[in-house]
Amino acid sequence: MPRIEVNEQLCKGCYLCVKACPKQCIAKSKNFSKTGYYPAVMVKPEACIGCKMCFMVCPDVAITVEK
Repeated sequence: MPRIEVNEQLCKGCYLCVKACPKQCIAKSKNFSKTGYYPAVMVKPEACIGCKMCFMVCPDVAITVEK
């Protein structure tokens, strides 16, 4: 099962990853990060197919995908 991690310290809340995810696995967090943004978070890890679209569109290089 693929695993996605969002580095909350790097994520600036652009949500390009949310829009790019074909399975809607990523969403906006309900909590602020230490940097003052609402980071993206993985909400449906079981639905992730490991396509790496989130990783590819992230301008802040805040997402890692492990298979």
